[in-house]
Formats: sequence, structure tokens, C-alpha cells
Amino acid sequence: MNKKKILLWLGIILLMITSTSIGYMLILDVSYIDALYMTIITISTVGYKEVADMNTLGKIYSIVVILVSISLVGYILSSVFNFLSEGNINESWRKKKMIKEIEKMKQHIIICGAGESGIHVVKELTKKNAQFVVIEKDPEVVEILKELNVKYIMEDATFEDALLKAGLLSAKGLITTLSKDADNVFVVLTARVLNPELHIIARCHEEQSRKKLIRAGADYIVSPDEIGGKKMANLMLNPNIQFFVDNIIDTKNVSIDMEEVEIRDASELIGNRLRNTKISEKAGLIVLAIRRNNDEFIFNPKADEELQIHDHLIVVGSKEQIQKLTLMAGKDVQ
Repeated sequence: MNKKKILLWLGIILLMITSTSIGYMLILDVSYIDALYMTIITISTVGYKEVADMNTLGKIYSIVVILVSISLVGYILSSVFNFLSEGNINESWRKKKMIKEIEKMKQHIIICGAGESGIHVVKELTKKNAQFVVIEKDPEVVEILKELNVKYIMEDATFEDALLKAGLLSAKGLITTLSKDADNVFVVLTARVLNPELHIIARCHEEQSRKKLIRAGADYIVSPDEIGGKKMANLMLNPNIQFFVDNIIDTKNVSIDMEEVEIRDASELIGNRLRNTKISEKAGLIVLAIRRNNDEFIFNPKADEELQIHDHLIVVGSKEQIQKLTLMAGKDVQ
């Protein structure tokens, strides 16, 4: 029951009281105040004395008024009771607060679909304290998101309006994990048109859909089946290495993490050779690689490698160590 519906029912009650009062004025030939009095005692069925002698027409009219009013008031009271008993007031307040928070979000991530793959994305981003909002239309999945205290938009992610409500124009990235490849293609295409600078990652179920997703504007395509197959093969051939890699990502078991840190304009690292930056000494972490110009990777960089603005350092270390490097790279730590 929303505000408009409440006002509608109040209007209907007022209209019923006014029309009934006019009816009594005409049937019983009484003043408006007396007619209003008759209307109230009839609708409320309190049984006070009538203001005039009741003729046959007046009695029939009163019977009709009583039956209609009891049905109408009973329905309204039932709706109000259900509204209150189901906790909809708190839920409505919480939802409005969440919508306002989503509207204020900037440089966040949008997740389209929180199904089998999407829910793992949600949990991982939650663990990383990332800012994100989920678009999900399944009520059962939405209940899970509520339990996880996740911001969400309960709509179809393939609708442009849903993407805009999730803050697409101010977002930095989008991950679509919908169950149908066609839906993922549509989401990617819509998002790319609305926000050309958006970083987009899409789930792919069938191999023939990969090219379509790339043409639609996806930056990266992920196939859960392909990743699962590679992981099972590595667990068979190199179980210890795979365990180590998994636990770099899963910080519940090992206190290290793998991150990508960009060197910003005001960084002290720009123009210095890797050995002179003393990253390992100051931050205590390991530089595995440098990503330069988005597509050039320098693995196991040499000590005399000169760092440039907008280089991305792929590092391994604890959260605290990565935060130290982030400050050295010229970026404020959130």
C-alpha cells in the first residue's frame, strides 16, 4: 500500500460520507448537520437515536449504507493491518534509504544478475569492501541479497531504465552474469552505448556467443566452464601450485592478496627505476609484473626497469602493504 493508494481510499471514504449525507437530507428532509450525524451513526453502527422519523425508504437506504460501509471499511482495515503486520513500513523506509544511497554512488560496480555465478561475484566484492549495486529480478535471490546487506535494484537488468537506476552513467564497471547469453549481449550493448568509458566483464555460456559479446562492447569474456576445466586440470597436474594461487585470492586462509595498483600523476615513483623506489623495503611486498599501455605486460620486471605514469603494478602482499604502495602510487586510500 503506497501513499497514492492511501489517499485514494481516504477520498472514497470522504465521498461516501458526503453522498450518504446528501441522501439523508433528501429522504428525511433534515439539515446537513443532522444528515451528517445520521451518516456517521449508520456507518459506525453505534445505534444512537435517529434525528427524524424513519420512513420505509429511509430504512432501506440505511440498510444499503450499512452493508456497503461495513464491506468498504472492513477491506480498508484489513489492508492496513496486513501492511503493518508484514513489516512493510520498515521495509519501505529501508528501500527508500537504499535508493538514495545508490543515487549518490560514484565509480562503483554494477552486477547484473546474482544467480550461480553472480552471487560469488557479490561475495568476493563484499570481501574486498568494493562499492557495488546488484540488479536482480528474482524475489528469492533478492531475499539472499537482503541477508547479505547488499544494495540492489529489483528489476530486469536488460531494461535500460534499470541500468540507469543502478547509476550506470557514474559507474566505473559492469559485470553481467545473466543465465542467457542473449541477455548478456543486450546488457553489454546497452551499457556500452550509454557509458563508452565503462569497464565491462561478461559471462559467456556458449563459445559462439564470445564474438557477439566482444562486438557488443565487452572488455573481457569469462566462461565458467572453461575456467572450471582449467582449474581441475591444474589441480590434477600441479595441486600445490593451484592451492597456493587459490589462497592468494581467498584471504580467509592466507593473509596475502594479489592487487593491481596504478601509478598516478602525483606519484613519487614516476621516472624512478624499480630498485630506487625501494617498494619491497618500504611496503614489504612483491612486484610480479607491470602492465603498461593496457596491453603490454612485463613479467618479473628487472630492478633497472623505469616506472612510468599510469603503469599498473601487479603485486602480492598483505592488505596493509598494498595500502602503503597505493599511497606511494599517488592514490588516496579509501
